[in-house]
Amino acid sequence: MRPPKPPDEAERLHALHELEVLDTPPERDFDDVVVLASRICGVPMSLVSLIDADRQWFKARVGTDAVETSRDVSFCAHAILGKDLMVVPDATVDARFADHPTVTNHPGVRFYAGAPLVTRDGFALGTLCVVDGVPHRLKLYQLQALRALARQVTAQLELRRYGTLLARNAARLHETDRRLADLAALSGQLREPLAAVRGYLGGEACVPSAVLAHAEPLGRLVDELLHLAGPPPEAALRLRDVDLARLAERAVDAVRPIAEARRIPVLASMGAPTLVHADPVRLEQALGHLLFNAVKYAPEGGRIEVSTAVEAGPTIRVLDRDLAEQRPSLFSHFYTGAMGRPPGGEGPDQGLGVVKAIFDAHHATVALWDRPGDGTALHVVFPAP
Repeated sequence: MRPPKPPDEAERLHALHELEVLDTPPERDFDDVVVLASRICGVPMSLVSLIDADRQWFKARVGTDAVETSRDVSFCAHAILGKDLMVVPDATVDARFADHPTVTNHPGVRFYAGAPLVTRDGFALGTLCVVDGVPHRLKLYQLQALRALARQVTAQLELRRYGTLLARNAARLHETDRRLADLAALSGQLREPLAAVRGYLGGEACVPSAVLAHAEPLGRLVDELLHLAGPPPEAALRLRDVDLARLAERAVDAVRPIAEARRIPVLASMGAPTLVHADPVRLEQALGHLLFNAVKYAPEGGRIEVSTAVEAGPTIRVLDRDLAEQRPSLFSHFYTGAMGRPPGGEGPDQGLGVVKAIFDAHHATVALWDRPGDGTALHVVFPAP
């Protein structure tokens, strides 16, 4: 059965193409997710599949060498028609797929489970899916982890896009910095005589109308040139007073199903409401990605502790408690991955680079504390609102 198109297909494709992710090279952030999904669900194949107009393209994959397939034969094109998991325990007895070429071929697909990648605007761009060659049923904790991993993929796609915008903004500001400095120095000199000219022209009855007509456009030109000093609207933060403790709780809730599937306890201890002046969407995405990396790199027997407090300012503390200390700390990984790399730049830890850029944009201070025999803590301290 060929999959029908969603009713919002045009808008969905626009949202997908706006991310500028199709046909990009592999990235560790996404590769790690499919490896986790495969292990948690106990199946050999997992994919981050994005549904384009006529094809499904794999941003990340494990268990197959295929890079893309036709949309007409895509299980995932069926899965994006809903907002929750599509599970096919045995494709040979499902009317939609019983005659599917990948099912009838040997060895064929028997089991499929796909969680739609739904953006904050409600568009299903593709799926995080797991596939097996034998009939299969997932346990509740596996279903919950697959949903949570799909939400992480969507957040990483949106973070990746924001990182690209930040990088473009940085390049634009670098290119125009000299001109902006010159304009800033001239702004007072331009506006004062311009105001005097306007007053003079307005009080002189004999002034030609052509001169008056050019005075106002000149003023608009000065304002437009000075406006170049601001960031592009799409890269700007939308700041308001928000509760850091609540944002941290939401970030913990987002990664908890993944942590439970990996048997990594995540302990949350949030204090009283702690206000910060922040963009709640970007900050929650940054905290979520940071905690996902903590869970992803935690070893067996590890533990993650998250708390909020007021120190020098509103603070979130993430303790990576690894008593065995047989591995590099996540947070040294955070620093090597994020420090010195421009947001949106190439590298294995691009997402962490964007996280650091978002903290910087909020004027937050990031401090790393090592506690021998107890673990390593990352403190993110924000200015008081």
